[in-house]
Amino acid sequence: MSLSKDHKGHHVRSSINHQADHAYGARYGTDPIPKYKLPSKGVDAEAAYQLIHDELSLDGSPALNLASFVHTWMPKQADQLMMENISKNLIDQDEYPMTQVLHTRCVSQLADLWHAPSTNEAIGTATTGSSEAIQLGGLAMKRIWQEKRKAAGKSIHEPGPNIVMGANAQVALEKFARYFDVEARLVPISEESKYRLDPKRAMEYVDENTIGVYVILGSTYTGHYEPVKEMSDLLDEYEARTGISVPIHVDGASGGFVAPFANPKLEWDFLIPRVVSINASGHKFGLAYVGVGWVVWRAKKFLPKDLIFELHYLGSVEYSFSLNFSRPAHPIIAQYFNFVHLGFEGYRNVALADLKNARLLSRALEKSGLFTVLSDIHRPVEGIAAAMKGVVGFDEENIENYVPGLPVVSFRFTDDFKKQNPDVQQKWVQVLLRAKGWIVPNYELAPNLENVEILRVVIRETMTAVMVDRLVADILEIMESLAKSDSPVHALSALQSRKTVEGHHGRLEEGSGSKSSGTYAKQC
Repeated sequence: MSLSKDHKGHHVRSSINHQADHAYGARYGTDPIPKYKLPSKGVDAEAAYQLIHDELSLDGSPALNLASFVHTWMPKQADQLMMENISKNLIDQDEYPMTQVLHTRCVSQLADLWHAPSTNEAIGTATTGSSEAIQLGGLAMKRIWQEKRKAAGKSIHEPGPNIVMGANAQVALEKFARYFDVEARLVPISEESKYRLDPKRAMEYVDENTIGVYVILGSTYTGHYEPVKEMSDLLDEYEARTGISVPIHVDGASGGFVAPFANPKLEWDFLIPRVVSINASGHKFGLAYVGVGWVVWRAKKFLPKDLIFELHYLGSVEYSFSLNFSRPAHPIIAQYFNFVHLGFEGYRNVALADLKNARLLSRALEKSGLFTVLSDIHRPVEGIAAAMKGVVGFDEENIENYVPGLPVVSFRFTDDFKKQNPDVQQKWVQVLLRAKGWIVPNYELAPNLENVEILRVVIRETMTAVMVDRLVADILEIMESLAKSDSPVHALSALQSRKTVEGHHGRLEEGSGSKSSGTYAKQC
């Protein structure tokens, strides 16, 4: 690469004229390949594989990407099933009828898991992820609101529809509002509301033009579950007072595959009559690879007929009510594999293990005295906390003793650390962890608390207790170096090889080797 400077600043230009020159050219007989236009002549498959494989090696390790909720591992049998079916198009029900049967089974099993009144009456579909599923849930609520307004002889344009959600909402929820001409009413969050939707405050934003309320089962910021039942109860009171019925769509992108297994007594799903639709991501805690989400309506009447398209040109009469048309079938097959392979008990074991490791990390960070943990999954529920003081036998393994939430750990510098180290920026921790391979994001909280920065770790199935131990050791080493340095550059230069609590086992002390003879074979 070459650098050039003009009056606008520094610009990076390619020294190879935007061509990919590879060291394998002699071995595979490849000429330089243009990067940004189609090559006039291709290369053989083996060469293409090797060239692209090497470039992709620059990506980070998915197992160390603690910023993402997306699942990154499945058993080899699932990999094999996906490869065997990778060319199938889910929409072609006539050509691939058994694939469609598996899709229907998944929808029915989710409807049953989420306590739909009747799995025969519930209706749903696979999506590419929760973003598409959220759009569909919102569209159904908007269309039902429009039908009610028209039936009452009222305008659907002035002042127009709105939807209520917490300011902590993931961007997909706001996308629905912007893409489909619905006013997004964002309810400010606070520390008192646990950095999530405050139902009482949300009611200040509800009116006759509210098509529904998005309630999030697992905030992406801190992992907190929003109180679906409390929101529903307040909307019940509002309907009794005004006659206006406002439905709830639960965004269970992450929590939809955690709460039913870890906290089966929690009230959040179709057991609450006001919940008309739920979405979840199969590629998050559904434990499938990326590319599959789900949306389920409690009954067919909550999915307006004019959102369902009847198709006649694929060999039989088929129905479609997704935003995408063609979509790969193999992610749905992977999801069904998990349902058959894991069952309820298997999913519960994974969820409990994830939450246990998240509690382990939370406690380690708090005990360091360097961090304040904002997530609550390691804290006893109210009532139990007081009882613990007088009882010796608190059961740390019983998930019912802890505040429900996602296996997510959100944390920030303590006020004492910031006071003692005013020049140290929290975002440096993200940069320095990246140098060790970990991807841990540092970002601001939602509006009203955007002056608060947090670090966040998502504990997935591949994040074992051993890896938590290594992560904590790396974080503490970085914090120690930051406290002694005035910049991340100095801190980076101070970092040594990775240290862990097990590092002393079997390790030779400095000076244990023979004296160097001046060659490269120096002592450790």
